[in-house]
Amino acid sequence: AIERIIYLNMATTNTKKLVSQIDEALASGGVEAAKEVCRNTKGPVASIFYQGLDRMDEGVESAEKAVVAYGGVQMGLLEKNISWLSLFIALAPMLGFMGTVIGMISAFDSIQAAGDISPTVVAGGIKVALLTTVFGLVVAIILQVFYNYIISKVDSIVNNMEDASISLVDLLVRHKK
Repeated sequence: AIERIIYLNMATTNTKKLVSQIDEALASGGVEAAKEVCRNTKGPVASIFYQGLDRMDEGVESAEKAVVAYGGVQMGLLEKNISWLSLFIALAPMLGFMGTVIGMISAFDSIQAAGDISPTVVAGGIKVALLTTVFGLVVAIILQVFYNYIISKVDSIVNNMEDASISLVDLLVRHKK
């Protein structure tokens, strides 16, 4: 989860500023200058722009197709390993409940061994049962918060990528003339 948060924070780009820089580069130095701006900018939007600019010699339609195709690739990279997080969110409570069952079995074993059903005999097993349940739920809740943050961040970056891609295609059409 922490790796994804760091990666996504590094992937966040000021797209309006990048589009402005690309516009200036296209006006002053053409496609090669715009590609240089992309090479010097980190993040998925700059990578997508570079792919589109790289296909510009084949025409605007080809550049647009490259932007769309590479946008899908970048989206896959943004979503990388998120499925593991949702798996652990599902598994944590199950492992906690398994501990609950083990704790209850321990409590009943204690009753059987003592031949008595006093609170002291069963307290240890019940304590294990409750602690494992709490631990499983706490882990799942914390991971759910991270998961929701990560999904929200990915959605935000993807929306910015889509908006910026439309802006790039508009720039390419305008500077082609």
